[in-house]
Amino acid sequence: MTDISMRHLRYFEALAQHGHFGRAAEACAISQPALSLQVKELEEILGAPLVERGPRQIRLTRLGEDFAARARNILRAVEELGDLARASHSPLAGRVRIGVIPTIAPYLLPAVMQLLGERFPGLDLRPREAVTQRLVDDLIDGRLDTALVALPVSEPSLSEHALFEEEFVLVRPASEAALPVPNSETLRTMRLLLLQEGHCFREQALSFCNLSSQLPRDLMEGSSLTTLVQMVGAGIGVTLIPQMAVGIETRSAAVAVARLATPRPTRTIGMVWRRTNPLAASFERMADIVREAAMAEPGTPVPPGETLG
Repeated sequence: MTDISMRHLRYFEALAQHGHFGRAAEACAISQPALSLQVKELEEILGAPLVERGPRQIRLTRLGEDFAARARNILRAVEELGDLARASHSPLAGRVRIGVIPTIAPYLLPAVMQLLGERFPGLDLRPREAVTQRLVDDLIDGRLDTALVALPVSEPSLSEHALFEEEFVLVRPASEAALPVPNSETLRTMRLLLLQEGHCFREQALSFCNLSSQLPRDLMEGSSLTTLVQMVGAGIGVTLIPQMAVGIETRSAAVAVARLATPRPTRTIGMVWRRTNPLAASFERMADIVREAAMAEPGTPVPPGETLG
């Protein structure tokens, strides 16, 4: 009888993650027939089906769901054994998979990658952009090593390392630049543009406006901060964006940017990783460099009442 191999586990876990033979094969950098053969062989070893094969998608059987969960745990443990060896030799070298939320990635990630590359030439940083919950799930399942997110994430299995705080700023049409800056109560009466559900920045903006449970009638949604700012420039409404996004997002839009009245909304940016990861000390060093890169970026606060940039 053939033994279950790590290859079987990796390929089946990829299939369970992607729910599609083609996408799983692409993720594993093999052909679809080869992956299908490995999964079929695994089912023969177990003597029971793991997958219900449909014309367009697959479904895991009950055994398949349980097996996928166990496979993820085994693969994560094996990854951490390798990390343990790395930590004893050259900690910040080799592959590090880092997740970044969309309201940070375009504005901070390039500077972070450049600085880390200069300090640690042997580091192979693999960034992935996704919303917070997806990054947290991938961290827990061992598909990511660390992530740059807004804190807190409140996941007991993850360590949180705060880096810095930044303000949210108001973006409104350029024609409104001379008007008084609205407070949170006034914002509730305005046409507010926000990111779609799933983005933590959306929830933080709603919380500032005390709109967590009751959304305004004129609320509109966009898929990115770029979309929101361009909509503001077209006179459709107003929005809030993180301060780090001001320089990039407002340079090609007819908008005015201003700080909000106190107490100003802020968010805490930090890094998270699994508590069990042997590379925790290395991630703390990475976190210091991320903070350094953030502090070197333009966009420092301006005195109250003045516009930004």
